[in-house]
Amino acid sequence: MALLTLSDIRVRYGSVEVLHGINLRVEEGEIVALLGANGAGKSTTLLSVSGLVRPCAGEILFEGRNLLRLPSHEVVRLGIAQSPEGRRVFGAMSVLENLRLGAFCIRDTARSERTLEWIFDLFPRLLERREQLAGTLSGGEQQMLAIGRALMAEPRLLLLDEPSLGLAPLLVRSIFETVRTINERGVTVLLVEQNARAALKLATRGYVLEVGNVVMEDRAASLLADANVREAYLGG
Repeated sequence: MALLTLSDIRVRYGSVEVLHGINLRVEEGEIVALLGANGAGKSTTLLSVSGLVRPCAGEILFEGRNLLRLPSHEVVRLGIAQSPEGRRVFGAMSVLENLRLGAFCIRDTARSERTLEWIFDLFPRLLERREQLAGTLSGGEQQMLAIGRALMAEPRLLLLDEPSLGLAPLLVRSIFETVRTINERGVTVLLVEQNARAALKLATRGYVLEVGNVVMEDRAASLLADANVREAYLGG
């Protein structure tokens, strides 16, 4: 059984259907990339998994349990956390307060403190800025904080939505190296990313979405070598 399975997922915004029967799976330990142009349905797919968007049809199974009727906070308790597009940190709160909010479902304080130490090891800049207001951080620091906040929930599956958006190339490389480290620690990753080349170099497998449909699925290396993928998403 796959860790996560989406079967015939359909989502409507009002009268407009934006996902037209999405099927995908994520095996435990993988990094799976979702690729596609703006408006393809990548973020909506993640929001459906996390319970923030309610599909009108289909099935989402996490370890065999259907998530469709669960509120988003219960999805987090089951072991799924999301780092959203645009970071969405709480700007008027400190770095440390943002991180502690991510651990709302963890009742064991000692466990939370160990997780916090791990996050500070991953992102030493957050340790340096722990008392600073999140709204005053740079874009790269806010991205670190958004990922760290999601990790505070101790997820088995991390949903990452556009982690490289708006970042300088050097920071992009650093963020992707950290995602690999997180995965090596045992966290499965479902990654939405506009930087298709970097995503496929990191991922195990990938899916290509076009206007709400999965049009291609393969090993990441095969997608990198595919002429159609190179022309459409990798600049030829």
